[in-house]
Amino acid sequence: MKNHFLVLFCFLYLTSFSQNEEKKPFSLDFSPFYGTILEHNPDISHLITHHPTGFVLSYNRKTYGFNEWERRYNYPDWGFSLTYQDMKNKHLGENIGLYGHFNFYFLNRNLVFRIGQGIAYANKPYDKTNNFINNAYGSHLLSTTYLKFDYIKENLFKGLGLNAGFTIIHYSNANVKAPNNSTNTFAFSAGLNYLFDAEEFPDYIPEGERTKYSEPFKYNFVFRSGINESDINGSGRFPFYVFTAFVDKRINHKSTFLLGTELFVSNFLKEYIKHQSIAFPENGIDADSDFKRVGIFAGHELRFNKVAFITHLGYYVYWPVEFENRIYNRLGLKRYFSDKIFGVVNVHSHGAKAEAVEFGIGIRL
Repeated sequence: MKNHFLVLFCFLYLTSFSQNEEKKPFSLDFSPFYGTILEHNPDISHLITHHPTGFVLSYNRKTYGFNEWERRYNYPDWGFSLTYQDMKNKHLGENIGLYGHFNFYFLNRNLVFRIGQGIAYANKPYDKTNNFINNAYGSHLLSTTYLKFDYIKENLFKGLGLNAGFTIIHYSNANVKAPNNSTNTFAFSAGLNYLFDAEEFPDYIPEGERTKYSEPFKYNFVFRSGINESDINGSGRFPFYVFTAFVDKRINHKSTFLLGTELFVSNFLKEYIKHQSIAFPENGIDADSDFKRVGIFAGHELRFNKVAFITHLGYYVYWPVEFENRIYNRLGLKRYFSDKIFGVVNVHSHGAKAEAVEFGIGIRL
């Protein structure tokens, strides 16, 4: 009798343990595309000759609400994407990209919006001798973002499904090396998706009643750096440094608002000032002009567990040299390693014109 109770106890314990263990369902999808390069800048019109083609191959980790943040965002996917694009222009060549992405679902999970951020390799960048026609990409390595909007049907037959929609792919090296006019591709796509072990996909855990959550004001200090070059080809790449201080207020699980100030020490501007003072004296730029800038900004963080999508809008209150314009913006990703320490990678831009990719480390007190 004691043995029977022991067996029953072990069974109940193992069952309880397996119920609390997170499952990790996943899917793959493959979407060929056909599109066109958008003429966002007349300087690249000579590079738009034919319709580019390619594909997106993706791994998607499916969520079902095991973690609370998944329920708040309607059970999104996260994963990795590989893209291939033939630009159909002998000077632009071909690009291969590797991304991290999120999928967000709407309309009873029939519509999916994906945002991916990563790095691409361009096989035919600008070369002053062999490929001077390509003024879109100044380097082999590019920063790239893609957006994908699909009507999707999963698990139509034994895990196999269909999807169709359109994709926008952006390539730019964010002025790491000139030239950097970039490209944007708008493409139509259709493909297949396959959900592994579809018959064993766990039930979605309902969100339940939302609990109120907020945090007191926090003080943040960030150091960012990287290298970049002005728009003048061959002017040289130089390091830059950004010192940022801001206060933030997290108002719920998803949103944090912030307000701050920062100092930009951009060495490429020092060289730009020298060049302009000599080559274009009519512009009135003095060789002794200060190359530093001071900005104030407001921003928002959209939190996904320990990852956040950041957006900043700023204004240079100290702007001794007229470079681009006084309003700037920042888009990027932040990763919280603990409650106090975080890392960040983002693009610092003036509208659609990128100035730099910034890598940073910060502390939140």
